[in-house]
Amino acid sequence: MDANLAAFLKVLDPEDTTTGGGTASAIAGAMAGAIVAMVARLPSGTDGTEPDLFYVEIAQEAAGLSGQLLDGGHEDSQAFVDVRRAFRLLKQTGEQKAARGAAIQAAWLNATHVPLSNAERCARVLELGAQLRGRSNLSAASDLESALHLARAGVLGCLETIAANLPSIKDQSVVAELTARASTLRASARALARAHDSSL
Repeated sequence: MDANLAAFLKVLDPEDTTTGGGTASAIAGAMAGAIVAMVARLPSGTDGTEPDLFYVEIAQEAAGLSGQLLDGGHEDSQAFVDVRRAFRLLKQTGEQKAARGAAIQAAWLNATHVPLSNAERCARVLELGAQLRGRSNLSAASDLESALHLARAGVLGCLETIAANLPSIKDQSVVAELTARASTLRASARALARAHDSSL
């Protein structure tokens, strides 16, 4: 079975405890990207629209982000599996304990970087979708709004995963860097929501 499809099916399985909010958020962003690309490809049907290149570039970038986020959903699922695997390493000798500790920290770091990358991609999808407001086919307005909701949910969901994992990282300089990047993303998502629609 395709790894991305397997991750998606795990999200839908209430008995599976290896895949959760981070993967679901990435998949939400992937759906948002695909819908934004679809809307950008539709004839605008209105006067005063942007040049064709405007829509082509948005469609191409959004479609690419959709694929990256679908991969990111699987990567998030795998990152949690890697954390569990690290905790199962032997710890009988001093050398084993040191190796286990290093593996655990590396796994937690990856499990935080993955949703951060996914959050950044979701934020970009949100930006692209917002650019289409008032410049795209009116018959697809509800599709575009749905994409914006999904993209923002993707950003916020990934940020929640980051916040949950940060306390497990011991290197405080890394924690500070990741926290700053996450805060910037959250502020950006909020600003974009306020600028376009307070209901977002």
